[in-house]
Amino acid sequence: MDFACSNEQQSFYDMALQFGAERIAPFASDWEEAGTIPRDLLKAAGELGLGGIYACEEFGGSALGRLDATLIFEALSKACPSVAAFISIHNMCVSMIDKYASRDIKERLLPDLCRFEKVASYCLTEPGSGSDAAALRTRAVHRGTEGYVLNGSKAFISGGNFSDIYLVMCRTGEDGPKGISTIVVESSCSGLSFGAFEKKMGWKAQPTAEVRFDDCVVPAGNLVGVEGQGFRYAMAGLDGGRLNIAACALGGAQSALDRAVRYMQERRAFGSLLKDFQALQFRVADMETELQAARIFLYQAAWKLDQNAPDASKHCAMAKRFVTDAAFDVANQALQLLGGYGYLADYGIEKIVRDLRVHQILEGTNEIMRLIVARSMFAP
Repeated sequence: MDFACSNEQQSFYDMALQFGAERIAPFASDWEEAGTIPRDLLKAAGELGLGGIYACEEFGGSALGRLDATLIFEALSKACPSVAAFISIHNMCVSMIDKYASRDIKERLLPDLCRFEKVASYCLTEPGSGSDAAALRTRAVHRGTEGYVLNGSKAFISGGNFSDIYLVMCRTGEDGPKGISTIVVESSCSGLSFGAFEKKMGWKAQPTAEVRFDDCVVPAGNLVGVEGQGFRYAMAGLDGGRLNIAACALGGAQSALDRAVRYMQERRAFGSLLKDFQALQFRVADMETELQAARIFLYQAAWKLDQNAPDASKHCAMAKRFVTDAAFDVANQALQLLGGYGYLADYGIEKIVRDLRVHQILEGTNEIMRLIVARSMFAP
């Protein structure tokens, strides 16, 4: 059993780490205040192949695996979890289009998406159906040559009123998951509108808004795959999305711990450096152990998804739950180690704590992750 990264994987990690340190970290606070991520930053990420990490090379993708992506998002999130997570959501959409869409859609959309010339948003959650995603009510009616007409709304959409492409899970048939399809809605479509930008605890650099469809007309050719399979596509996309969100939490927490360790090597109390107090030594040792355990668990889940292992979905759910819980706890403890200074924006840890809190909620709450695991354990 080999736990080492290959030379190629190490190069991916180092590239993302350097990009984050040079192009993201120095400006993360400014983007948080502005409430948006600059387009030129995303295009620069696209030039490095980060706009289509898993997409096939034919359409401009990098054709990397899930473990490769996990390393990339862990590295990027050390600079800013919010920006890294935004890039990961875009890649989840690109992956679904690459895997399930028609060749016409791929030829028309993927090159720009892979270059980050266009940005994609994932639209599943609705105001009345969060964790119960299969109960979504946004409906698309096929009206012959007119195409599909959509009515409904999506909530908490990263990139709402910012993105160019909205990958929408909507109801084309009966109630339940078998009546759900996936349709690409482009920002130019009539009947597409947005709510006000949300005011959030964290992830403030990401523009987030409700996406609304009022007799929104979409060409019939924008259907992804076949009708009735959209929920399956969405859940398959979430396996990788959960790994990415966990990776972003892991990188953010590691950054918080590293900042705390540096602080302890400089800060004095009661005549001694904080690093010399055994109680604090024990605390950071436990924090490091938690992150290392989370890292190995995450990498194993990513490997299973790459191998199409039958229990991959279960491991993705377990990893998402375990890693995001551990990461938030470590980041919160890191803030405590800095005392009052940890509460100040100047030291950067309070932002990490705010950003990581939502990782326990999105891509399926950690309570839902427990349900997924338990159901797989009791499956016949």
